[in-house]
Amino acid sequence: MAAPNSPPSLPLFPLPHPLVLFPSSRITVPVSKDSGRALISLIQDSPGQPLIAAVPILQPPPDGTKAGAIIQDAAGGGTVLNEWGCAAQVVRLVRPSALQPAQPYLLTLEGVTRIRLEPPLPSVESLDAVDFTFHPVVYPATRGLPLREHVESFKTAGVRLLDRMSKDVSQGNLTGKKEVYRRLRDTLEDVSDNRASMFADSLVGLIDGEFADKLDFLAAVDPSTRLQKAATIFTKQASISEVSSKISAAVHDSLSKQQKEYFLRQQLIAIQRELNALHRNSVGNGKRSGSASSSEDGGRSELDDDDTNEAEDMADIRRKIEAMEVGSEERKTGVREWRRLKRIPQGSVEHGVIRNYLEHLTELPWSSSTTTSQSLETLKDRAFLRKARAQLDNDHYGLDKVKRRLIEYLAVVRLKATTAALQQAEHDAKSLPSVALVKKGDVDVPVTTPPPPKSIARKTGKKVANKGPILLFVGPPGVGKTSLGLSIAHALDRPFQRISLGGVRDEAEIRGHRRTYVASGPGLIVQALRRAGRPDFVCLLDEIDKVGGGRGGVHGDPGAALLEVLDPEQNGAFNDHYINVPVDLSQVLFICTSNSLDTISAPLLDRCEIIQLSGYTHAEKIHIARHFLLPKQLTANGLTPSHITLTSDALMCIATRYTREAGVRSLERAIGAVVRFKAVEWADCMDSKEDNKNIQGKTGKEVAIVSKEYKPEVREEDLEAILGIARWEEDERDREERRGVVYGLVVMGQGEGGILPVETIAVPGSGGLKLTGSLGEVIRESAEIALSWVKRHAYALCVTSLPSQDPLKIPDPIDVHLHLPAGGQRKDGPSAGIAMVCALVSLLTGATVPPNIAMTGEVTLRGRVTPVGGIKEKVLGAHRASIKKIILPAGNRKDVEHDVPREVKEQMEFIFVSTLQEALSAAFGPDGLEWRRAGGLQVESRL
Repeated sequence: MAAPNSPPSLPLFPLPHPLVLFPSSRITVPVSKDSGRALISLIQDSPGQPLIAAVPILQPPPDGTKAGAIIQDAAGGGTVLNEWGCAAQVVRLVRPSALQPAQPYLLTLEGVTRIRLEPPLPSVESLDAVDFTFHPVVYPATRGLPLREHVESFKTAGVRLLDRMSKDVSQGNLTGKKEVYRRLRDTLEDVSDNRASMFADSLVGLIDGEFADKLDFLAAVDPSTRLQKAATIFTKQASISEVSSKISAAVHDSLSKQQKEYFLRQQLIAIQRELNALHRNSVGNGKRSGSASSSEDGGRSELDDDDTNEAEDMADIRRKIEAMEVGSEERKTGVREWRRLKRIPQGSVEHGVIRNYLEHLTELPWSSSTTTSQSLETLKDRAFLRKARAQLDNDHYGLDKVKRRLIEYLAVVRLKATTAALQQAEHDAKSLPSVALVKKGDVDVPVTTPPPPKSIARKTGKKVANKGPILLFVGPPGVGKTSLGLSIAHALDRPFQRISLGGVRDEAEIRGHRRTYVASGPGLIVQALRRAGRPDFVCLLDEIDKVGGGRGGVHGDPGAALLEVLDPEQNGAFNDHYINVPVDLSQVLFICTSNSLDTISAPLLDRCEIIQLSGYTHAEKIHIARHFLLPKQLTANGLTPSHITLTSDALMCIATRYTREAGVRSLERAIGAVVRFKAVEWADCMDSKEDNKNIQGKTGKEVAIVSKEYKPEVREEDLEAILGIARWEEDERDREERRGVVYGLVVMGQGEGGILPVETIAVPGSGGLKLTGSLGEVIRESAEIALSWVKRHAYALCVTSLPSQDPLKIPDPIDVHLHLPAGGQRKDGPSAGIAMVCALVSLLTGATVPPNIAMTGEVTLRGRVTPVGGIKEKVLGAHRASIKKIILPAGNRKDVEHDVPREVKEQMEFIFVSTLQEALSAAFGPDGLEWRRAGGLQVESRL
């Protein structure tokens, strides 16, 4: 739209940057006094209301600006003006007041129509002295009506922007502006198509858009183009307003929460301080003046949580980080997490997570920054091995082979440590500067040789890792596996940490939980390292055979995680998921315990050196009970050695008839029961004496009170009243000579040896074999082999009258039922073959085997007896069961000579056999069975 009177030239008025005037909009700008006077003269000289050209000024154009976008002075000087402007009417000109003459004039302009300046533009040297020089202008004509879709998009964008501005005003509680925006929205929705472009000028002038977008919109002459650019500006401004509102709201909420939490915490600290002061005053009034129990700090408690304690804790963490070796991985991680901690507000959850991590990280004894001089001094002691032997002898009785192996182990540890210390000392001596005398002429001049570079020194000065074997103590419960590990720690003067692996089914229990999980923490290995406080402690991995078999499930395999821990080639950089920094475990002495080897994986077993602890003999148990267990129970129950005297017969009765185990735990419990019984008797006796004294003191006369006299001696006949009926007495009575019953030797699930009867009976049937007792596949095959051998030699044993007859079908068909008692226990293995043969021979011939004879051994179809394992456990179990004669394979003679204690061999008779004929002769006696000399045709299968 053009002005009614459109003069070809208008007085030029540059608008200060970044102001832009649009048609149908108003603007107020300050002008200088000279410019104000010139404008007054212009108004007075004009016949009507004059028009002026309000043209925006530009900053110096950047490189690559399109030609024609801006027009400069022909001379290249002055202020850059925009090509497009707006013809405006002067609405108001306000002069400065007399009280403030230095204030500028205020000029209010109202846009009328778009104009374009004719080139070349005059130079505008200063905005403080605008003289309103006339300059030719062009009034562009509007071409047609805008398209309908452009009008709709303009209205949609405008409504969205006005709604957004109304919401922003609502947050600021400006009700007047909100009402203005609501009216503008209603007007926008009702505006016609021919007036839409004019309304667009008003809205664009109203919003606070970007300067470049406004200049682009000012140059739009076509109504459709103008509406498109207006819609673009509105959409952009609405998006910016939405994002800004979200950011402002988030920042406001965060600041409000932090400020509120800080305020509440300060109030809580103040309240606690007042309560503590009140409590101290009340306590101080109740006590006598000068009480020695009053503390120097005015009664403050270490549980008081204040800013001082918090600052001390943070300072302690910082000191530990600074004490780490420069350049080490743990120091880099600690510094990085410390910087994160300082940036996070104290009340946030992430602050607690990072601080907990730093506490774990700084409390670990890192090998790069921790010295082990105390352990080295212990190993350098010349009496180290002698003290180690004394320590083992004081803690354990017997176990001579185990002690000898442990002494070898400790000697190797000592030699490796001392050798490493000598190498380190030589390296340190080389790293120091040396001074030598060099002869120059007739004078000796000292010359100093510099030390090697630090990088070379660091490479040659590495610590020697402990690559010794991982000891694995295998044996039944109660034989002293755990206490042996403790004795090693005492001998080395190192901290001892025990990790129970029983029931551990999650790999994270070993490697730690990752920090992304809630309540995450390091694994058991790193926790033990933290508690020990030294990188060279003794770590006992207890019950390693009871680690839950994850086998790659959702929780992983903890047994596989132990492979890295127990491998000397890998544990120098153990990776804990929580710490996430390589942890050096090469200086840790790992000792494992187990009851059985069956459930331990082969790779894990390959990393360990197995040391068998089979159990104790009766003599060893008596010695342990008298010198270790009884004094321990006396101390635990408040008695002295003079209060109880256990006879040797009583101890033997407890060890043989009330307990029958490889270890001494049940024996200790039985002795504890005896001590507690005598403690009650002693207490009753003392109470009765006190009552007698009190009555005598009141009456002055002697009063006879019947009280039970205390007897400190405990004999064998007293045990039944204390411990009850003997557990193994009935078993001893049942062991009598019976047809078809033979006693074999077994190793039970916990590694304990014992005896197991093999029972057979004949029932009517068709010549079959029935097996019961929860038997495995191997032991079933042994029973079938035994029956086949007996059938083949039935004629030679005078069971049948002809070699071709089946002893189970002639004269009457029968079935043989073979049973092994204790059906609740799974039984398997080939070592019961010789006992099954003897039981079947006893059943068919009627001969019996004495109950004090037990046997073990595997048999073949050819009648050979082959060696088996677990001889020591079986022999000790038979000794505990009062067996006097044992039949063993000839191949196990070396096991008896090397493993079985001498006192056991002196009390028992061992017969070694190579064939079943020899075994039958030893079991039934030389004349116990009748043999035919001509046994018929012997047919054997040979490979």
